[in-house]
Amino acid sequence: MDWQNLVTIALGAILINNFIFSQFLGICPFMGVSKSTDTALGMGLAVTFVMGLASAVCYPINKYILVNPALFPDGVNLAFMQTIVYILVIASLVQFIEMFLQKGMPSLYTALGVYLPLITTNCAVLGVVLQNTQNSYTFIESVAYGVTGGIGFLLAIYLFAAVREKLEFAEVPKSFEGFPIALVTAGLLALCFGGFSGLQIFG
Repeated sequence: MDWQNLVTIALGAILINNFIFSQFLGICPFMGVSKSTDTALGMGLAVTFVMGLASAVCYPINKYILVNPALFPDGVNLAFMQTIVYILVIASLVQFIEMFLQKGMPSLYTALGVYLPLITTNCAVLGVVLQNTQNSYTFIESVAYGVTGGIGFLLAIYLFAAVREKLEFAEVPKSFEGFPIALVTAGLLALCFGGFSGLQIFG
């Protein structure tokens, strides 16, 4: 196993190609669940769990069923079904998390509200499993990319929520109060993460 490749994947997913600030995926929960650090942390952890587990589950499904040459010797396969199958896997995982939070952490379940089931349609979660397939990652690389991509999502939403909490007590122009100043903040954070685009990990 090439550990340098895993480090490259991890740093790329967390900083350089952050799903929110670089690829602009998962913006809906990013904006909707970032009013407090508690809910942002809960959402980030849930997304990280779903991303990692979805990567682990979708890899064997794709390799051994959808594009398995042994099942389709004539060269035809079910690769065109990848998006549908991946969405079904993600929806099942989100349902599991929803039931767990409802039983074990009802306050967090209530705080996340409608955004919890929206993880099913979170394009960042679908994006990570599709990119695993497109980049031909191995199982370990897929899981690493899924988990670290979720950590990047968690980092982004938590930083944004921390700033938004401070903005509640800041004096801003009347026209920028509320959502507009949040968008400005998100733009500035995206610029900060854009500074990692020239990062050279290994010489």
